[in-house]
Amino acid sequence: MKSPVKCASLLFRNRLLLAFFVFSFSISAAQDFKKSYRKAKELFQNGKYSEAMDAFNALTVYDKNNPYTEYAQFFYGLSAQRLGFYTVAKNQWVQLRRSYPQWAQIDEVNYWLATLYFQQGEPFQAMKTLHAIQDNSFRSSLDSLKLASLTKIEDVELLKMLLEDNPADTEVSRALAMAIGKKGLPNSDLSLLDSLALANNWSREDFIVIPPSRLQLKDRYRVSLLLPFRVATLDPTPERKKNQAVLDLYQGMKLAVDSLGRAGVTIDLEAYDTDRNIETTKQILSLPELKSSDLIIGPLFADESKSVQDFSKEHQINLVVNPVSSNSDFVKDNTNAFLFQPTHETIGLKSAEWMAAHLKKKNCMVYYSDSPKDSVMAFNFIKKALSLGIDVVYAEEVRKETSARILETLAKATQYDEWKNPTQFKLKKDSLGGIFVASDNPLIFTKVVNSVETRGDSILVVGQESWLEDNALDYIKLERNNVALASPNHVGAASPVYQRFRKLFIDKHGILPSENARKGFEAMFVIGQAMKQYGRYFQDGLVAHGRPFGGMLTNGYLLQPTHDNGLVPFVTFKRGVLTAIP
Repeated sequence: MKSPVKCASLLFRNRLLLAFFVFSFSISAAQDFKKSYRKAKELFQNGKYSEAMDAFNALTVYDKNNPYTEYAQFFYGLSAQRLGFYTVAKNQWVQLRRSYPQWAQIDEVNYWLATLYFQQGEPFQAMKTLHAIQDNSFRSSLDSLKLASLTKIEDVELLKMLLEDNPADTEVSRALAMAIGKKGLPNSDLSLLDSLALANNWSREDFIVIPPSRLQLKDRYRVSLLLPFRVATLDPTPERKKNQAVLDLYQGMKLAVDSLGRAGVTIDLEAYDTDRNIETTKQILSLPELKSSDLIIGPLFADESKSVQDFSKEHQINLVVNPVSSNSDFVKDNTNAFLFQPTHETIGLKSAEWMAAHLKKKNCMVYYSDSPKDSVMAFNFIKKALSLGIDVVYAEEVRKETSARILETLAKATQYDEWKNPTQFKLKKDSLGGIFVASDNPLIFTKVVNSVETRGDSILVVGQESWLEDNALDYIKLERNNVALASPNHVGAASPVYQRFRKLFIDKHGILPSENARKGFEAMFVIGQAMKQYGRYFQDGLVAHGRPFGGMLTNGYLLQPTHDNGLVPFVTFKRGVLTAIP
């Protein structure tokens, strides 16, 4: 019988041999795993992805002696991705993230998984995956990946939703700006592009794509005027003619063409008399020479414009139906038609923006007439004002028989001082911030101004430059009450530029230039300069420019996606002089 000491010694020796055997086996197994991993990695690096998948697959099974499980899963997925087996790769990486969320290389897994989501057209999931990456050393790679992937997306609405989910992401903003620019012109999303450009200190011109076919710079341009000159009714007397407004417009345009010629811009201005007749207008359009026009101006009136609109669309010729009109109907359904004036819609919107910036008390009233243009202006004002935080407490469509209600609402006194002067009103003093008058009807705006004069409080009245055409209007009241007027055609009468224009006009025609002469001159001068810089389809360049294009007499012209002028300055009287408000 063996002694206890000998038995213990034998047991210890057996355990030692077993431990040594296990240790030797572990070393051997680890060496085998390392050898297999190196072989798989070599296959991957040599582009033998199918064989690499088989090699890595054997290493993905968990073994406590295998330190390469996570790496094998990662490269197995990467090999599958390189072979186009996107679903296999995605499943492998998703499983890797779930099983080993704390793996040191998990950010790289997220990067490649996001790459895969982009490739499979899942940008929302891709962006969500990229947000999980914590390592700042990936920043440059992430931006490059997003730039390369997002800029391939041309669906503007999809990118808008992406931006809602990722409002602070510069590359999402850039991709959306590029998609908007690629849509070409006209483009209803240009205001959004402007917002993106402003937020990121970009230029709109860097994103707008103008087709080469529309970049047509020429040595000289042909402008055809289709205006109701009514030549048969003219007589040689110096008296003012029935169609003097049309003649003034033409004289202003001719003077602008002369000025442009001295500045190196050659315009062939061809005038045609429509005689205010639809059939005559159609006969003019049948002339072969009309097809060579770079721009058509006229025929001023809506009933004659349809055939001219059709001609413009068929032959892709730019058209300004009426350079003194704000009627948006003139630019509907024709990408080559535009207004030189702001539309009534635009005046309403800009008036709301201006009032929001100048009101001390953020509430207002709105008065407008029953004419369609006034209703449109008022509606757009109200919509914009509400969006800017102005409380529109009252809005009324005023007719002749109801106009007395303006005085009843604004100027009916409830208290008087000892001299019978009103001290309080039905509408409490200083309870209202402003009044927007969307009308050029004297029956409305004179009552509003008189009521505010009576009240003597701080109400801010905003109206239209057309009020100045009413000779009965007391300008002193406008000044005393700080009435502001939307005035897209404001000309500083004392400016050296206007004085030079005035002298040129008097020297040529022997009379002072009228309002229409100034408008005709300014429209033709701005368009001529735009043609010189941007070519026949100058509107593309103006839209891409995205900033006001300098005028001669006015602040200039800002072509909007709505095909009208978005530049609406506001003026008021100071010491008897109509002055622009900064």
